[in-house]
Amino acid sequence: MATRIYTKTGDRGSTSLIGGTRVSKSHLRIEAYGTVDELNSHIGLCRDLITDEASRSSLREIQDRLFTIGSSLACDPARESKMRLPDLNENDVEWLEKEMDRMDETLPEMKSFILPGGHPIVSQLHIARCVARRAERCCVRLEPGEAETDLLILRYLNRLSDYLFMLSRYSGMQLKVAEIPWKPRLRNE
Repeated sequence: MATRIYTKTGDRGSTSLIGGTRVSKSHLRIEAYGTVDELNSHIGLCRDLITDEASRSSLREIQDRLFTIGSSLACDPARESKMRLPDLNENDVEWLEKEMDRMDETLPEMKSFILPGGHPIVSQLHIARCVARRAERCCVRLEPGEAETDLLILRYLNRLSDYLFMLSRYSGMQLKVAEIPWKPRLRNE
């Protein structure tokens, strides 16, 4: 018989962290890794929509890193995990920066703020960018020093939201979709 997906252990609003500690499903740590999981799903949709193979490959790499971040956030920082977990490292942040630099070399100079839209993939990448910012805010609310990788996670999520912005511009350029400049309405106009 296959293992069932439902355990019924969370029916009263609690769940277990890696390490066995039970916490409320409203716990900040659950909110943080749940938001990272949501982000990963949005990036999966972006990957399905993008036709550029290099971008698809990059998004797949990012999805792997988000699973790494989620597993780190799912651990009880007060207990040593017996599980061997994947790691996030400085090279992951640097890789995002190099990818942004690569895209920036081909993009026109940005002369105003840009409104999300113009093509479904551009819009979806902006949604993923916003979820990345929310995931970052969720991680900021965790207790400082709860995990060795907290600062690295914050840096990665910060850089990832920038990367997704750049990828939205880059994808729009590849699709020959004009960027939509924000034209603020000034008072008394």
